[in-house]
Amino acid sequence: MRITQLRSFHAVAHHGSVTRAAQALHVSQPTMTTQIRALEETYGIELFYRHGRGLTLTPTGKALYSVSLRIFADEAEALGLLKEHGGLRTGELRLGAVGPHHAMEIVAAFRPRYPGIAISMRAGNSEEMIEGLLAYRTDVAVLARYQDDARLHAVPYRTHPVVLLVPRGHRFARRRSVKLAELAGESMLMREPGSTTRHALEAALASAGVTPDVSMEIGSREAIREAVILGLGIAAVSAREHIPDERLAVVSISDAKVETTTVVVCLAERRESRMIAAFLNVVAGMV
Repeated sequence: MRITQLRSFHAVAHHGSVTRAAQALHVSQPTMTTQIRALEETYGIELFYRHGRGLTLTPTGKALYSVSLRIFADEAEALGLLKEHGGLRTGELRLGAVGPHHAMEIVAAFRPRYPGIAISMRAGNSEEMIEGLLAYRTDVAVLARYQDDARLHAVPYRTHPVVLLVPRGHRFARRRSVKLAELAGESMLMREPGSTTRHALEAALASAGVTPDVSMEIGSREAIREAVILGLGIAAVSAREHIPDERLAVVSISDAKVETTTVVVCLAERRESRMIAAFLNVVAGMV
């Protein structure tokens, strides 16, 4: 197998189109098609289902794409290492985060030390960020929930309580705290199932024998906040992520320790990568 054949396959699998892949690699479409056909014929396999709507990976193609992701991630790391000439002066760190607050704190500490490193960030919930790490789409992720996984290496960062947001006209608005039992029958606004805040609150409610009345599932912090302001229900948020607003009241939970712990995670096999190791060292110095 030639590396050019694998590179052509990887590009088409990534872009989902021979045309876009050819443009990305600056080669002709016939060349791209020939490379992939040669790879299939050499090993007697089929990598793509070809149909009128385009190309779809076969099971063999999906397995090979997973391998090629690792190969080209390592290649990019090797090229970055060669360009650095002994120092982290160039390169790109792909950062995933469940929210901007902690991620930006860390980036603000990292950038002065490594100003030549470009940082790109994508957002999502914790489950999505872990998927990105395992698929080599991101290098490091700042998560609000983490369960032990031998494939991953995690560094604890911050712990914050979960609080309740209520509209100013709500009966809880004049109180500093409530008990979990008092949430029975309350109209609750919940984040999507992969949300760490939702997981923490639901675990506490289950322990207290309280079944929440979930009136809406909303997939963003900003939308949750606006829904509470409009009186559609009450919601749980991390205290660190709350932005004060005169239309909202913040109420703590008095009879349970409901909190989220932010951790910084990378693939265990990549923790010694110089750029990732440098990022984790910055995090360790901030704890």
